[in-house]
Amino acid sequence: MRIFERLFPVLALVVPLAGVVWTIDQFGSAGVERVSTEALIRLVFAIGLYIFAGNSGIVSFGHMTFCAIAAYATAWQTCCAMLKPITMSGLPAFIRDNTFPLLPAALTSIGLAGVVAFTSGLILMRLSSLSASISTLALMFILNVIYSNWTTVTMGSSTIVGLPVYVTIWIALGCAALVIVIAYLYQVSRWGLMLRATREDEVAAQASGTSLYWSRLIAFTLSGFVAGLAGVLFAHFMGTVSIANFFLNHTFLIVAMLVIGGMQSLAGAVVGVTFISVVIELFRRAEVGFSVGSMQMSIPAGSQELILAGIMLLILIFRKAGIMGGKELRWPWSVRDDGTVAGVGQVRLARSANCHR
Repeated sequence: MRIFERLFPVLALVVPLAGVVWTIDQFGSAGVERVSTEALIRLVFAIGLYIFAGNSGIVSFGHMTFCAIAAYATAWQTCCAMLKPITMSGLPAFIRDNTFPLLPAALTSIGLAGVVAFTSGLILMRLSSLSASISTLALMFILNVIYSNWTTVTMGSSTIVGLPVYVTIWIALGCAALVIVIAYLYQVSRWGLMLRATREDEVAAQASGTSLYWSRLIAFTLSGFVAGLAGVLFAHFMGTVSIANFFLNHTFLIVAMLVIGGMQSLAGAVVGVTFISVVIELFRRAEVGFSVGSMQMSIPAGSQELILAGIMLLILIFRKAGIMGGKELRWPWSVRDDGTVAGVGQVRLARSANCHR
């Protein structure tokens, strides 16, 4: 029972997601399955961002950089060998003239994203909170300019096509479950606790011996690896890679999902992505049009963004800490030492009594 209680925050997120995916796989249309797969990929990226931003309190606007690096890296390795010498002649010969297996390509691409996160973090994590946030945005602009103009390697602003499409809804679910476990294990680890201590009070945390720099760097690097995984999934879900897909629009959407769900909890990341994805899809369909009896109705084009912005404002006004309020899903019962079960109120009383002793 104690093991189940400890794992409950993870199980309470993964099991419902698995149930929804199974239902969609069995009864949903191809369109619904595609939208759900894309939402799960967004969830992977959002959790990667949460590992750093949620635990450190520093909002990163540059994590799309690592997503783009991994997406392009896997495209270089898995794209058709006949196309690369013509469209990407600047690639190293061993990449340009060969096609690599999918799994090694994915792992090396994720590793490259993590290495770039670590290297850039060596500099960025020395900055203060606001400066670090702005610097991550600058990092994304630097990558966008380079990749948009490096035509012999990235095809510039053109789209790389011909990638193998192997990401299904079950693969996306498996990766989402994996990163949920990774994020949870990190946040309950020694380094995760130290990072959250710096989030609450930097001075007190440093005075108690916590390294502000290294705790942030470890989280930044780990989140870079997870963002790289999201980039690989996105590339092999779409079958194409374009630098336009890794810029401000998607960045602000993921940040909004985190803020709406509650940036300071893993459950908030999952709830925020799920909630916003459902809202986006509902109003997208409403823009296309729907039937009410014999009447065909639709909302004006562009209404989706306005309505979504209004919903975000309402949530932030009445729920400043997000839907989850920065809290995790907890097992509502606890086991006493004598084997009996205590309710939530009894658990709180017991903890209060222990604090006063």
